[in-house]
Amino acid sequence: MFAISPVQPMLFEQRPIFVKRDDLLHPDFSGNKARKFYHFLSQDYAHITQLVGSGSAQANSLYSMSVLAKQQGWQFDYYVSHISDFILQHPNGNYAAAIANGANIIEVGQLKLADKYQQMHLDDVVQHIVASDYNNKNSLLHIPEGGRCEYAEAGVAILATEIIDWARLRNTKALKVFLPSGTGTTAAYLNKQLLQQQTNNNINIEVLTCSTVGGDDYLRQQFSQLVAQEYFPTIVNDGHKYHFGKLTKRCYEMWQTVCQSGIEFELLYDPVGFLVLKHYLQQHSQWADDIVYVHQGGVLGNQTMLPRYQRKFGYSE
Repeated sequence: MFAISPVQPMLFEQRPIFVKRDDLLHPDFSGNKARKFYHFLSQDYAHITQLVGSGSAQANSLYSMSVLAKQQGWQFDYYVSHISDFILQHPNGNYAAAIANGANIIEVGQLKLADKYQQMHLDDVVQHIVASDYNNKNSLLHIPEGGRCEYAEAGVAILATEIIDWARLRNTKALKVFLPSGTGTTAAYLNKQLLQQQTNNNINIEVLTCSTVGGDDYLRQQFSQLVAQEYFPTIVNDGHKYHFGKLTKRCYEMWQTVCQSGIEFELLYDPVGFLVLKHYLQQHSQWADDIVYVHQGGVLGNQTMLPRYQRKFGYSE
């Protein structure tokens, strides 16, 4: 369904690394969303008429799910905790594209919910809403926030195969695969599949990831809902705690630096990823393993992230 994404060399911190260009997989299902939603695109879901999702109003998954729903002819309800006044007045990026595809974006704060639900995590609130407010359970597909569900493993397994095949062609003996994590779904399933698919054990592949939401303990908790502990990726950090979506000069300057490679990265996860990778490389200056950075797409979100940086810090593109 998707072509094999290319691997492109890049100079980072005065050393060569490689970028797995999953952002080039598909214009509507790029990066980790192409991998996570592969199952739904490749299987028969003729009985489904309603799709329900949740997350932020500018999430990459919002746009990809809106395309999936439009292609399949499904109704699509997407729940968010909050929509900023600026986005409502100036629709752009994933939010605007999803609305154009027919997405019904619902702010849970505007719903009449019991007080106990107001304090719960968005995913838990949406599970309650699905259980209580939707009658067509047999024809409803609910995808948790960020695509964090067992169905995501099928597409990530293909990513693991591509990485192993690439490493074998290069005759690589030791490889680090790095990617920043939100829910940790891609990192967890990727590490599991890389371990399970390496039957001859002639390549030492380690998955490194960092938290962009909630810290390392939160990320381990997310892993535990998906895979056994033996499959947990290695979590690394640079001593900073990153708050999801918070704008910092460090992140913007790192984004500018890596985009000078000629590859456009996204402004939400990748700056944190490269900041942590920079720290890791500084701590392992003698380390000579090949490293592959997985580009997980999401550049459509830059349409709204860049103006936010411009408004806060006065940056120009």
